[in-house]
Amino acid sequence: MPLLPARRNSLCLICSFAARSRSHPPRLLPRIQAAQRSQRSDSKPLSFNPLKQNNPFRSGAHRSISPSFDIVRAKLDIIRREFVKPEFLDSLQLSAKEFDEEWLTFERSISLWIKQAPPELVSLVGEAKRRKATLETRLRYMFYAQACGGRFTTAELEHQKEVADLRYPAEWYPATREITRTIHMHVGPTNSGKTYHALKRLEQVDSGIYLGPLRLLAHEVYTRLNAKGKPCALVTGEEQRMPDDTRANMYSCTVEMAPLNTKFDVAVIDEIQMISHKERGWAWTQAFLGLQAKEIHLCGEARTVPLMRELCALVGDKVHVHEYERLTPLEVQSQSLRGNLNKLEKGDCIVAFTVLGIHALRSEVEKKTGKKCAIVYGSLPPETRAQQARLFNDPDNDYDFLVASDAIGMGLNLAIKRVIFESTVKSNGLAYVPLQISEIKQIAGRAGRYKTAHQATTTDSEQTSIADRAVDPAIGLDDKQPDAVEAKRPEAKTAGWVTTLDHVDLANLKLGMKREPEQINSAGLFPPSLIVERFANYFPPGTPFSYIMLRLHEFSEIHPRFHLCELKDQLAIADNIHTVKGLSIQDRIIICAAPISMRDPHERKFLRQLAACIAEGKSGSLLDLDTLPLGTMDLPPSGDRSYLYQLEQLHKMIVCYLWLSYRFPNVFTTRSLANYTKKLVEDQIEKTLNDFSFIEQARLRMNAMRGQARKAMAAEPEDEDEVDGPAVATLKQQIAANRYPDNLLASKLDSLAAEHEKRNSKLSDEVDELLQGRTPDEASRHDVIQTSH
Repeated sequence: MPLLPARRNSLCLICSFAARSRSHPPRLLPRIQAAQRSQRSDSKPLSFNPLKQNNPFRSGAHRSISPSFDIVRAKLDIIRREFVKPEFLDSLQLSAKEFDEEWLTFERSISLWIKQAPPELVSLVGEAKRRKATLETRLRYMFYAQACGGRFTTAELEHQKEVADLRYPAEWYPATREITRTIHMHVGPTNSGKTYHALKRLEQVDSGIYLGPLRLLAHEVYTRLNAKGKPCALVTGEEQRMPDDTRANMYSCTVEMAPLNTKFDVAVIDEIQMISHKERGWAWTQAFLGLQAKEIHLCGEARTVPLMRELCALVGDKVHVHEYERLTPLEVQSQSLRGNLNKLEKGDCIVAFTVLGIHALRSEVEKKTGKKCAIVYGSLPPETRAQQARLFNDPDNDYDFLVASDAIGMGLNLAIKRVIFESTVKSNGLAYVPLQISEIKQIAGRAGRYKTAHQATTTDSEQTSIADRAVDPAIGLDDKQPDAVEAKRPEAKTAGWVTTLDHVDLANLKLGMKREPEQINSAGLFPPSLIVERFANYFPPGTPFSYIMLRLHEFSEIHPRFHLCELKDQLAIADNIHTVKGLSIQDRIIICAAPISMRDPHERKFLRQLAACIAEGKSGSLLDLDTLPLGTMDLPPSGDRSYLYQLEQLHKMIVCYLWLSYRFPNVFTTRSLANYTKKLVEDQIEKTLNDFSFIEQARLRMNAMRGQARKAMAAEPEDEDEVDGPAVATLKQQIAANRYPDNLLASKLDSLAAEHEKRNSKLSDEVDELLQGRTPDEASRHDVIQTSH
């Protein structure tokens, strides 16, 4: 029997793609035209039987087509088990018979694709080996294109291209383009006071807005403005506070929540370098292009200046650049700790990049030093992070040390004397790569702020204003008043110091601190909701929303100074709620921006239940949600990691509920109860952290794996002074290529993990967490796409 069936009226998925010769480079997602279901004939049905020889993925003759064959087949099996469920077939408006026909044709097309072995397939399979879902996402898209993509006329395709033309995002905000705006850029390193003048200018006007990357920062500005007699509203994804008995002319918001239809005298946009962020960058672009403010102050790193000058020229805004230098010196120490935790000093902060590593270090530090150690990482609630910061900043208690993730990079004013890097390499999900130069400088820049924090707790009350006392000293804006700094060089005791825990990382740190980070060349974009809705109207009902979004990204045209933000989280959420009937396109757009993870099955079920409440218009009382594990609060307190994880997960679910309650207030009506429960969970998390005990075996395994990783890296120099020797030259080449020899490092870690899995299965989840390189800062998710477009 031939590999491919007789040709039908239209080409199949891969044939239609391969038959066309294209002069332009291949796109990530091919433009496919598939036959409509109405053209299918029932006279010659094709039955699906995985045991028959006409299925290339079950035939032994084709097992040697490619090493990728088994990997793709495994992914197809996973996808098919999900697709054959009755509710999924019903959502696609496919019968079981029609699905069997489509799937058999699809598998034959994929078999041909594997045989051709395009470079894209090699890349996707490589990512699948590293536990990335890119291959699975691509296979889903290809099946959707065949099963429900439809055949579009030339006119319809042209209309789709017109809708997907995103080259001129400034035109999305016509009211803003009528305003003559002046842009002030305040740029400098961490702890340079670059935000001071911007906030002072904000305090001088009658109407203004502050936009920051974190709720902690937005809350601090909200507190300051109200304390100074400026009625201010707080607007974040999961919290909104309005002044009593007065109309708010001042706003403090997270950047995603910028009110684009309100006019202001002054606007302050903090951390403007995040405009290039691959997931959240669209929010900074939206705020910059859409804010109706006469005067906009941008605070951030100097590497954003060339891009922002170009964007200002595009929209006709005037721009003024104000440069600042660090207020206190920052120096790299000539010696590392060489792994000796007894060398720690009061005010030290060790930075690690996995939750497992953070808890292991905390346990080891407390055991070796006999002192308490505060802990900060991204998946902790913001309130808990602030409380841990207060414990560390207080000079009169036993919390001498801090172990943290890169969450210390912004949002917390920590009394850090010295930053110690546990490692200068971390996993990006695909390979082990060195820290970016900008990451090294941002984290290292936290050192030397300890004098400011101590002054915040010891300043004479007669010299402290009411507004200053109202501000939480644990929350950190880079707004130290430059005039308050002595003209002479600060004393050595006020300088910030940086080093590494182990000597092998010291050369990397020195090199990273000497180099300048790359310039930011593009700003993030995300299609506004109105464009998404218009584009979705070209597809039949039941078309998966993830397919529509991928298709829109495929068709989109972008100006060279912009890039489309990634769809990873939105696609996972869209597929999770696909079978929920009754949701409009606008509903799906909003839900896909919800701050929740799709890796955990409990969170997936919880979000589906919330989506069902929205679709059915029924009450979503917190106590009626059986997928919300409120029973966790009734469990006996425990000091192990699993109990802490359950509390963190419950907190994320409640935050998601609060987030949706502001978008669907008539559905989720128990917001007060949710806020009360959220506070109880935060208190329990703080208590659990105080009683936390780390498993000794896990700590030893962590140390062993760290040692194996270091052996796989470049050889360390014999002498501290040989920083320009051949070992450092190798490191320079690796950093210039932006990666380490990850195949060697990954194989070392994988073999070690496999060995330990056999020895102790109880700790397998913790090792998986380490090997996957899960960063602990995944709680920060972008908020809803504004409907004000």
